[in-house]
Formats: sequence, C-alpha cells, structure tokens
Amino acid sequence: MKREHRELGMDRPIARRDFLNGIALGIAAGTSAMEAQAQSSPGAAQSAGAENYPPLRAGLRGNYPAAVEEFALMEAGRYRQPAADANGQEEYDLVVVGGGISGLAAAYFYREALGPNQKILILDNHDDFGGHAKRNEFHYQGRTFISFGGTMGIATPYPYSYGAKSLVRELGVEVEKNSEFLNRDLERKYGLGTGTFFDKEHFGEDRLVKGNPRLPQFFASAPLSEAARKDLIRLHGKNPDYMAGMSPQEKKAKLARMSYQDFLLKVAKMSPDALPFFMGAGGRNNKRVDTTPALEAGEHGLVGFNGLGLDLEESFNEGSYLFHFPDGNASIARLLVGKLIPGAMPPHQSMNTIVSAPVAYGKLDEAGSKMRIRLSSTVVRVEHDGAPERSGGVRIAYRNGGKLQGVRAKYCVLACYNSLIPALMPEIPAAQKEALAYPVKVPLIYTNVLIKKWTAFQKLGVARISAPGMYHPNTSLDAGSTVGGYQGVTTPEEPMVFHMVANPNRPGLSRKEQNRAGQQELLKTSFEEFELKIRQQMARMLGAGGFDPAEDIAAMTVNRWPYGYAYTYDTLGDPDVPQEQRPHVIGRQRFGRVTIANSDAGAAAFTNQAMDEANRAVQELLLLQGLT
Repeated sequence: MKREHRELGMDRPIARRDFLNGIALGIAAGTSAMEAQAQSSPGAAQSAGAENYPPLRAGLRGNYPAAVEEFALMEAGRYRQPAADANGQEEYDLVVVGGGISGLAAAYFYREALGPNQKILILDNHDDFGGHAKRNEFHYQGRTFISFGGTMGIATPYPYSYGAKSLVRELGVEVEKNSEFLNRDLERKYGLGTGTFFDKEHFGEDRLVKGNPRLPQFFASAPLSEAARKDLIRLHGKNPDYMAGMSPQEKKAKLARMSYQDFLLKVAKMSPDALPFFMGAGGRNNKRVDTTPALEAGEHGLVGFNGLGLDLEESFNEGSYLFHFPDGNASIARLLVGKLIPGAMPPHQSMNTIVSAPVAYGKLDEAGSKMRIRLSSTVVRVEHDGAPERSGGVRIAYRNGGKLQGVRAKYCVLACYNSLIPALMPEIPAAQKEALAYPVKVPLIYTNVLIKKWTAFQKLGVARISAPGMYHPNTSLDAGSTVGGYQGVTTPEEPMVFHMVANPNRPGLSRKEQNRAGQQELLKTSFEEFELKIRQQMARMLGAGGFDPAEDIAAMTVNRWPYGYAYTYDTLGDPDVPQEQRPHVIGRQRFGRVTIANSDAGAAAFTNQAMDEANRAVQELLLLQGLT
C-alpha cells in the first residue's frame, strides 16, 4: 500500500460498507482505537443495525450504484415492452413513481382529497424514502450523531404558496421557531469564524487564512501576487461604477448576458492572477464563476457590484420559509410518512419529536395496507392499458430483488427525474419528450465525516472553511440543532460531523455540458477514490491545527448525487421565451392517466416547488375524474 495511504489512515477500516443492490454485505472491523458503530438508533428498533436501518449505512450513499444501475439500460431501450408482461396481480387506485418529497406529498394530497380508502403504492429505487432529503447517522462512543446527506432545509428566497404553507403547517413545523434550534453557541464561545484555504496548486502554497475577505487585512495574509491582492481588496471594498454612462436598464441587460468571470476580468479589469479565488463562487444551484450570469452573481451578493448604483441583492422576505432540522429535509419526509402510514412511527409527530422518533421500516409495505411504500424498487416502464385518453388504467413494471414485477393502477404520478420519463413512457408526444430531456440535473456531493474531536478547529479558530481550488470548495462543522431530544455538540473534545460539499464540473463548457461531465465523473468514481480525496483535503486544511486523518476520522458517508438538483434557467444558457413555452411547462403536461410531479417540473430546486408540483399533478388527476 502506498505510503500516503498509510499516513492518511486508508489502511485502517473506518465504518465502511460494501454494497450490492443496496444491501449491506459486510461491516469492516474497526481498529482498537475506534469503537464500532452501535447496533441501536433513536430512529429504529433497538435491535436494528445498518442491515435494516438505511440511515446507518455508511460508505457510498445518495444515488448509490444499485439505485441507478437500471437507468442506462432503460435509456438504451431494454424495457421498452415489458410492462404488460411483468409478473404481479396487485391493483391500486394510484401508483406514485418516486418517494421523494414530491412523491410523498402527491400521495398525501390525493388521499386528503379522496379519503383514506384509496389504495396507494409509492415505488422508489432507493433503500430509503425521501429522495434527496437523506439522513445520515453515526453511532460512536454510545452517542448518535445526525447530519443531512441531501436537501438541507425548507429555505427559498421566494414566498411559499398557500398549498405549500398549509402542508408545512399540517406537518407540525413552526418555521418561526427556527432560531430557537440553531446551535450557534459554539462559535461564540470558542471564537470560531470563517477561513479560506489557499492551495499550492493554484496559489503557490498551502495556507489557511482566518477572517472575512471583505476586510483588507485578510488579503494581506494570503499567498497572492501583488496585482491579485490589490484587485481583491478593491473588489471586496467599495467599487467604482465600472459601467458608468449606462442606464440601470442597460446595465442589467448587459450583466444578464455575461458571465461573472467575464464581468470580473473584462469589466472590473481584475488581474487573471486573482481568478482562482473565485473558483468556488457562483450563483444559485451550484453554478460556478464561468457559468453564473453576472446579474445573478450580483443578486446572490457576490462582490464587485456595489458601485453600479443598482439594487441587486435578494433577501428572504416574510413570505419565504427558513427551517433546518439536524437531518435536513429528511425530517420533513418522515413527517409525511407518519401521516401516510401511522404505524410506521409513533403517532402525533411534530417538529419537536420527529428527529428522535423511531421508524418501523417493516411497516412501510405491509400486505393489506391501503397505503404502501416499496423501497429498492426501480420503475422501468409505465404504459397505458389501451389508448391514453380512453385507457382503463396504467401498467407499471419495476425491478425489485433482481426480478421484474408489475402492478396496475387507475392513475399514476411520475415523481421521478424528468430526463428518465421518455424512457419510461416512449409513447409520449415527441415535443414533450424533447422538453423532458432539456434539463440536466446538477451533480453534487454531500460528504459527512465523523471526527473524534474538533480541537484542530478550535486551535485554528474556524468553523467554516472555503477552499476555492480544492475538490470540496465548501466545508463546515455541523454542530447539529438541539431539537426533539437530539443534543448538539458542546465541547471541542466531543465528536462532531464535518460537512463537505462538492459540485464536479469541467470549466470552459456550457453549464449543461458541465453538469453532464460531472454526472459521468460521479458515476465512475469509487468510494475509495472519494475517501482519498477527503482525507487528503482534510489533512492539508487542518494539519496546522494538529488534525491527523489517520487517527481523528471515525466514520464517513459520501452522498453522491449525479442526479442532484433540478435544473434552473439562466440568462446565459437558456432562451428567453414566454413561461408557457418553457421546457418544464411543456414537459409536465398530463399524458392520459399519468401526471408529472417533481422539482424538475417547476424548474426550481426548492422544497416548496416539489410540494407545489405534487399539488398540481394531483389536481390534474382530480379534474380528469370530474372531482374539481
């Protein structure tokens, strides 16, 4: 084994899992310096371990290999005809394809409209419900540590609709109490702030600089050329009007058609030496400096625009929601499941109890139940039983346990990825197929590393580190919200989760092509390769504080999402057309007894959008039945 691997601790198995079709085959033995993960959980029966409690499964998660292995076969046409021939005699009033927030909400809205006697089945390709709202748990030294492996919270700069607000309220979430649960005491008590890690590949040497880049003294400590330092101080301070002589409307029009990178280099005349500092910067939905429109960068609060005389920065208004559970939106998914299948968890759940509430996974798919959730079931074909508008029902084929199965339903909601729908239903009109194929999901990685202590962060004085030149450009300690019986971390000697975010891309390509390249990269990268990148980055960023990845890492979960956030439009890469001509509007049209509900259908990667699209899809089915 390579010397570097030994020094980083790669020769010491952490709580790692090897998976085949989403089933844990084995658990690597821990070293004498590390306790094995306990076989109990606040979210499962006391005897449950990783083999039957998905949040405990470590290693490669998110869109793990077995969950997405059928996608390429579907797109290649392997399942073009099997729906009518698949084995299975089950019949339902509604089948929902996809158990994410939108799929769970669609089932909820449908049953609320038509009553509890409706027979509903949700099929999902993952071994856990929630879609991107994924919960990661670690058990260490007799304690449970929880973090989010996907969607962080119910936050959006836009107002929630009445329907989404009502659903959040019905789930028992009081968003106005968010500040009561935030665990910010650590940062104040230990003087922790933000830091930036300058890597030697892009800046000439490895150096962690603590402080706010908007203060001139920050750049005085950074390894930069004199030209780069001077320009970065200027850009982070009070800027002149780089577009003097143009009206506000003309400025906005020009900013909308140039990238943030072009604005910095060509308009603000920044030295190219300073560009690496912005490699991790961009707009909404993980866009980068070269794919973010300059106007969006200004709206997002990035630097360089305060001298233009424009009112750009967005803010969260009173109509928007902010709330974050320790496991992100996984608690929202759990609250929905509790409403749909009361036996799956104790009754009367709310935001004050859901984090620690046990989930009885064995109750999700009980025979005879009116409402069922079937996991590890990849839907491969959906077709009408006859002509779409005269059909008597819908046939759905799926793979579960290596076998092709089939069910029939009166109606179907596709709460899956838009790009898969043409392969699921090749009969849909060509224009709708083209529209569904237009968006390219944003690839991303949410990595959670359980560290045995965080004294290195205390010594360095940082809780969050930006690393613009490295694989994970955004990293932070996750102290955890103190809510519902879950206790956040309090002292540096305690274990804590370290959260790392990456957005694989290939600079120089268009945004959609960067997304495609990132997807392929994630699909081809093994857990061991991810682990090496993580250990190397942590050693370099935190080594000066005494952090030793060989000794200080207890467990690791890599949530890879090649099919991550919904694609959002921007003024650089997408045509400016009326709303009704947007691909997501054309793509989400009802096709016979099948409707579409997902965040793709709203062209927005927000929880409220997933809820709104679920509501719209259900209303379309009710209208088809003459019930609205």
